[in-house]
Amino acid sequence: MFYFYNTLTREHELFTPGPIIRMYTCGPTVYDHAHIGNFRAYVFEDLLQRHLEAQGNRVERVMNLTDVDDKTIRGARREGISLDKFTARYKEAFFQDSAALRLRPACATPAATDPENITAMIAMIQVLLDQGNAYVAEDHSVYFRIASFPRYGALAQVDRDAQRSTLRMKHDEYSKEEIADFALWKAWDEEDGDVAWQSPWGKGRPGWHIECSAMATRLLGPHIDIHCGGVDNIFPHHEAEIAQCECVSGTQFVSLWMHCAHLMVNGMKMSKSAGNFYTVRDLRQQGWSGREIRYALLSVHYRMPLNFTLEGIASARQALHRIDEWRTRLEEYLANVPSHTSFSLEKCGAVNVRDFFTALDDDLNISAALGVLFEVIRESHRLLDQNALLPTEVRALLDWWYKVDSVLAIASDSLDGDIPEEVQKLVALRQEARFLKNWDESDRLRDTIAGLGWSIKDSKSEQKLVRQA
Repeated sequence: MFYFYNTLTREHELFTPGPIIRMYTCGPTVYDHAHIGNFRAYVFEDLLQRHLEAQGNRVERVMNLTDVDDKTIRGARREGISLDKFTARYKEAFFQDSAALRLRPACATPAATDPENITAMIAMIQVLLDQGNAYVAEDHSVYFRIASFPRYGALAQVDRDAQRSTLRMKHDEYSKEEIADFALWKAWDEEDGDVAWQSPWGKGRPGWHIECSAMATRLLGPHIDIHCGGVDNIFPHHEAEIAQCECVSGTQFVSLWMHCAHLMVNGMKMSKSAGNFYTVRDLRQQGWSGREIRYALLSVHYRMPLNFTLEGIASARQALHRIDEWRTRLEEYLANVPSHTSFSLEKCGAVNVRDFFTALDDDLNISAALGVLFEVIRESHRLLDQNALLPTEVRALLDWWYKVDSVLAIASDSLDGDIPEEVQKLVALRQEARFLKNWDESDRLRDTIAGLGWSIKDSKSEQKLVRQA
């Protein structure tokens, strides 16, 4: 049984999966390279999906790409290029970094500017207008009327009446200064340049909140099982999503809200001005591998603040080396004995191996899960030293490890090592093609990679790179 902490109720709740777990995760705003604080959330969400799937569940996950907002428009204008060209660079970089950290591709990665999504946003806004949940301002912007939704503020546990004040909502780029109602549609102004779409209310562009609401419900339906993000998304973004979606559908938008805590660097908020700002590519250029970064990001419980340090990632490297040595010892042992049929392993010494998954069932208790893993490693070394393990037991340990790694994704035989930059880029492009279900392009890139001396082994949701003999 799964018990997860629900941000909405502030309680641990039993989560009972249906035939399909519909999951929405807030993706990056593609105005720059995503930083490790962003990827802390994406790694947590990846761990959640992998664990649910390892327990036999089918997960249908959507992750959006925010490619139109003030930041992306400013970036495109600053460089004197089109919005599409500006954001394409950072979309590609995101897919490359995701591949390096072994993130499973979402079933869909819709971009806000996709025509079908703009159409869905306009349709959703029109319903809100027709119902009186929204209104058109004098400048032809459209705003959501929070007074029309009494439950507004329940997720963040904020005073709804305070949101009617004349104070500006500091974290909402589209809010009006005279009232806290948030923007659904922002009327065009000169700073937007050629970034605009026609709507019944005039030329303009969508607000951030309506983007996610429209994409989530278009692809997953009016009700979602799990919605994830960072704690900074709770208010106003996720609060606004609830209001918009539930006003349109008349039903509960999300059953389970899960949010991960902030990431700090050396005990401080990460910022470029403080000199402690890291992207995945920054760390890889310093010599850290994708799996080392992944381990450092996932090894602290998602609801606990993570203090990222270079000493911490060095500890991640040591932990992975210990796992690698253990796995190598098991494989070498089996290479020197006749093959045996595997059997189910309940215990290794005094350790119940099932406890790894039981720990993750309890709100992704990664500390307890890793504790089980390293206790199994210690116990199996001890038993091997005493010649107290049968070949069938060693095979069962390896089979257990493979299932554990289907969740952790930290094994040494994935996309790390001395891989040429050209090959890494092609692998990332192929992963993007797989995201988009462009199978012809995926096959073409596979052949190109093979011509450079590398082969790709695909599983249902991943690709592993292997140097050809």
